Amino acid sequence: MTTTLPGTFAAGPVSPPEPDLTPDELVARAEALAATLVERQAETEERGHYAEDTHQAFSRAGFYRILVPRRYGGYEFGPETFVRVATALARGCPSTGWMYLFGAAHALVAGAVFDERTQDELFADGEFICPATVAPTGSAEPDGEGGWVLNGTWNYCSGAPYATHFIGHTLIPQGEGQPPAPLLFVVDRGQFERLDDWGDQLGLRGSGSHSLRIENARVPAHRALVGHLSQLPVTDELPGRVLHGGAYGGGPLSFMLLELGVLAVGMAKGALDAYEQLMRDRTTSFFPIVPRTEDPDYQFRYGEATGLIAAAEAAVLHAVGQWQELCHREAAAFTREAELRLALVSREAVRLCWRAVESQLFPTAGSSSVRHGERIERVWRDLSMLHSHAGNGIFLATHANRELSQAHFGPLG
Repeated sequence: MTTTLPGTFAAGPVSPPEPDLTPDELVARAEALAATLVERQAETEERGHYAEDTHQAFSRAGFYRILVPRRYGGYEFGPETFVRVATALARGCPSTGWMYLFGAAHALVAGAVFDERTQDELFADGEFICPATVAPTGSAEPDGEGGWVLNGTWNYCSGAPYATHFIGHTLIPQGEGQPPAPLLFVVDRGQFERLDDWGDQLGLRGSGSHSLRIENARVPAHRALVGHLSQLPVTDELPGRVLHGGAYGGGPLSFMLLELGVLAVGMAKGALDAYEQLMRDRTTSFFPIVPRTEDPDYQFRYGEATGLIAAAEAAVLHAVGQWQELCHREAAAFTREAELRLALVSREAVRLCWRAVESQLFPTAGSSSVRHGERIERVWRDLSMLHSHAGNGIFLATHANRELSQAHFGPLG
């Protein structure tokens, strides 16, 4: 397919659909909708993504406008409200929470790194659903007018089914003897094709993490940045800090990695909900035969898991609060060391949630409760799949430790 970009949209101050909506009301809507997702987990996995009527419910609730700047008709409620909504949805259905978060979260990125002209285009409709991948692939050739012609297939684009845009990376040649440089770009929905290649994985089968194919898509210069999203120097004045202030001047790397901890907390809370119901409904297998709620061992397991999950939630929410606080300081405050320290909190939150599910809940729920399709079994699979995410399994597990130390101690010699 050969595509070109539409013209520039004129953007002025626009009121959101519900000007008086509050963050607490939005979170309450998420909690109410999450309760309806529990019984739809199997169909979501079978489909590979959440249903159209769920998507429309999210739109009516305002979920896709939480991080969109206010000047474009968004609510601009900030990261804390966003992660509370995402946690609630992941608690009801991990796949749905994952797909929603990684589709809607990148309004924060787009509102931070792109210039005013580009944002006028991207946010023209008020809602923004934009998968983003960090692995460079495909190719970009100069179009002769300062822009690029893109070709390639980008994998693991969570949020793809209802995406309005896509942010990806490719590599472009530099001078002789120089390694290729990363190129960050953003394209519209009409410039990519979603492939039917998601749903056979161990977990998160309903997360809409399909591949996107781009063929001969022209991207003008203002929609492409030489650099990688994880390495942008946020100690400079990002466009978003100038245009909107606040959270639009923060580090994309740390926020994207904190999202993994947010999702792990939501998933683990869903497993704890299921375990609680089993304790209320079932008895012990060994004498004395009593309700599980009265058995000291089950009480211990439930309490142990509760503490681990509560610690993870407290850590990740506090880290998000620190992230927001840094945004409101001078740009120089958001150093690489600060970014990595916050990101590593997410790693520990994931570990705490995994300990709760893998060591306490899954082994003692009972074999009938961990059959395929049961709620605890699904969370176990989904959390296992989260471990395979390169941000958690590779970057946070090894690279981040070294980079933090290097940033703290400075260059050797």
